[in-house]
Amino acid sequence: MALLGCVAQFAYAQEERPQIIPGERKTPRKKDAGPRAVAVLQLAPSGKTALIPIAILINGKFWDATAYKADPVPMALDPGNVYEVEQTGSSLGLFTVNNALHSNAQNTVAPWLGTGAWHPAGTEEPAKAITADNNAPVGVETEDAPPRLTHDVNKQNAPATASKTGSGSSPGSPPPSDSSKPSTNAGSGDEPPRLSKPASPSGPPEDSKQPASPSPAAQPKAKAKEGKPENANVPASDSGTNEANRPRLRRGKPAESFADEDVPGYSRPGATAGSSSDKGKIVETAAVKSDIKLIPAISDAAGPPPHSFKFEWVRGDEEDRRKQMMDLAKQELRTYVAAHSPKTQVKPKATRTPAPRKSTLAEPILENAQMPAFDLWNSNQPVIVMTATAHMPPPPAGTAHSEVESDLQYSICLVTYPDIYNNLHKLYSGITDRFHLDVTPRLDLIDAVDADGDGRGELLFRQTSDVGSGWIIYRPTADKLWKMFDSLNPE
Repeated sequence: MALLGCVAQFAYAQEERPQIIPGERKTPRKKDAGPRAVAVLQLAPSGKTALIPIAILINGKFWDATAYKADPVPMALDPGNVYEVEQTGSSLGLFTVNNALHSNAQNTVAPWLGTGAWHPAGTEEPAKAITADNNAPVGVETEDAPPRLTHDVNKQNAPATASKTGSGSSPGSPPPSDSSKPSTNAGSGDEPPRLSKPASPSGPPEDSKQPASPSPAAQPKAKAKEGKPENANVPASDSGTNEANRPRLRRGKPAESFADEDVPGYSRPGATAGSSSDKGKIVETAAVKSDIKLIPAISDAAGPPPHSFKFEWVRGDEEDRRKQMMDLAKQELRTYVAAHSPKTQVKPKATRTPAPRKSTLAEPILENAQMPAFDLWNSNQPVIVMTATAHMPPPPAGTAHSEVESDLQYSICLVTYPDIYNNLHKLYSGITDRFHLDVTPRLDLIDAVDADGDGRGELLFRQTSDVGSGWIIYRPTADKLWKMFDSLNPE
């Protein structure tokens, strides 16, 4: 009986406990910090630079930076935007946009380019630095203040000056204006404020006599006014038209002088020096050369500080992993060659001859193999990316083969990471050739970059398909690469 009483008391105590209703507690939504732009800096061996905008993150969604708020210049290339150039997550310096150039070439990788000042990290600051607001138009202030109207100080003092100098004017001076006509320059203290206007171009006719030299008393004032415009003392009106209701990216101090607009791989379309007909336009002269470096760049006003994604190998591990990656790449290439054949290959006519014996494929030849490793998850676990070109060796003499197939070049891209059993877990395998770019595009790794500002790294690739070239950003997960942005196939 005592045991049953304890059980009943325990059950009663359990029923007294409050129940938690699912969905009652809501986690606070993370406040959006603002826009975050991803770009690529073209750095030539000569030191000339140009910025290629790629994507811009707004409210958790990526947009094409070459088209977002392009009225007429994309927001990512607004003058004064500062990009932090990062190599594998480590800062290399700052690039400040000064001007935007547009290319009319078809299937170009960079329809828009940004020129400006490149300031590498560790170099001395310029002696006379200019701020981003120096590029504002004349007469427009950049402070956050409501627009205001101004008085014309010179026009308000015009009647008093005319009354003093009207009777004592020197011989040969222009006669005073007719008092019967309404004067547009007259002003009084109770006159309402108005926007200042430029000086009237009207004046004495060309055939009128030149006025005589001013009197000695008026010479000091004439010298004081020499070299100054008539409305030099009139403050500029503030209309706030340069804001255009755009969110701002990171802004800072650029270098002392901006670089010229001679960017690598592009040129002006046959315009003479000083011609303004082709201003803001460029023509792609050739493809991006191999000696031009492509480095990711980030512009964010409130993003996290950059940190390195480079993985440090233990001695001996890199060689073992390279051998495993090479074996996996050759295995994937054999499977691809066995399943695909060039579209231009002509199938032989059916004959009654016995079928030849199946022979194993020859060993593929890999060239230009690169295998960087990144610590993208901040867990000291490498994400290995291998890119290479390959071709099959020529067949033995006397064997029927296609010349197109023997000379065919293959592009390989593999992304793996070691699992808990120390085996390579495949996240992505992409093998293609020039006949199958419509099925699998060619991927060339640019670098690891924190595209969304969450502290984890993503992989930035340059892709080439049958429709052209573009950019793609992948986030490595435990099972596959998750696409975050694709400039050729926007969602």
